[in-house]
Amino acid sequence: MSTPNAAGHKVLFLSVSAGAGHVRAAQALHAAATAHPALREATHLDVMDFVPRGFRKVYTDLYLGLVNKHPELWAHLYRATNEADPRSFMQRSRRLVERLNTRALLKEIHAQAPDAIVCTHFLPAELLGREVGKGRIECPVWVQVTDFDLHRLWVVPNITGYFAANEEVAWRMEAAGIQASAIHVTGIPVMPAFSGALDRALCAAEAGLNPDRKTILMMGGGEGMGSLESAAAQLLALEDPFQLIVLAGKNAAVLAALKQLAARFPGRLFAQGFTHQVERLMACADFTITKPGGLTTSECLAMGIPMILNSPIPGQEERNADYLLEQGVALKAIDLTTLVFRVRKLLEQPRLLATMRERARAIGRPLAARAVMDVVFAQRKVLATHLPDGQALRSP
Repeated sequence: MSTPNAAGHKVLFLSVSAGAGHVRAAQALHAAATAHPALREATHLDVMDFVPRGFRKVYTDLYLGLVNKHPELWAHLYRATNEADPRSFMQRSRRLVERLNTRALLKEIHAQAPDAIVCTHFLPAELLGREVGKGRIECPVWVQVTDFDLHRLWVVPNITGYFAANEEVAWRMEAAGIQASAIHVTGIPVMPAFSGALDRALCAAEAGLNPDRKTILMMGGGEGMGSLESAAAQLLALEDPFQLIVLAGKNAAVLAALKQLAARFPGRLFAQGFTHQVERLMACADFTITKPGGLTTSECLAMGIPMILNSPIPGQEERNADYLLEQGVALKAIDLTTLVFRVRKLLEQPRLLATMRERARAIGRPLAARAVMDVVFAQRKVLATHLPDGQALRSP
């Protein structure tokens, strides 16, 4: 591994494409690093591009299948892995399988010779924590947690520092054994596009929307999960003539069903697939209906947009929802009937909506990515850790 030099910093970002959030966080950090004066070079790698096909299919497809079709099983798995002893046979076996399938990744990391590494998923963090402990990696390794919660798998020995979404996550990190000096409350990183003031009229004109009409944006995550077409049909049955934008993500079947429905509601339903400019649609929206993923909700908060939380994944998304509800920036719909009720409530109560908007602006962190990179670059002369023994974790 290289050491920091006067020419600037070379940073490597590692994500895992199991869901879209971890990748988007790394992309946001990459964008912030690219704009930073201390940068020499920045590279973003998806761990799944460096593993065998079978491992990738299990790691990504199995995850998506569980959370979408068997959420109760995922809930059990989330709790079990959170409560498991890292030294247990099952956990040691899991890490061994991961190491055997990520040798190409480690080879690429050594070839990159970065001055610092930032992980937005626990898989590369676990791998690199071990490499640091073995003395095979000397540069700082940082971890960006991408939810308003902390799962035990994120807590890894030999990590230089952690970036937390809020003070509560930082508190949980310290309770899990991470040194307070290694914890930085920066927020969850979002792309620079979510930090600027966008003109609603201009963005509405681009999307073919009426900027003066009440507008709702409904999202189902990068994979378009959830009953989007059923929800859209029930919402459009309300008497209020609002506009409804529905993002189907990468789900072609859902997008096709939404377009058929849109033909029955001309000028009211706008169906769209995956987009790299969701911030321009958010700028048109009075509120959003979304799954409570860490990245999506952080983007909404950065733009000061209230939310109705729908179809949360058990585990991390349920914890995210709890936080957002406590902060007064969101309502929660447990089913389609409740969703229709919540939508009607926000449409009929503009003062409530305005209060939620103010709270969202107050806790949003649109500059989180820059804050993370400021910390990383400030540590460019520190090769491994805040502690003399090379450990950001206390010994158990």
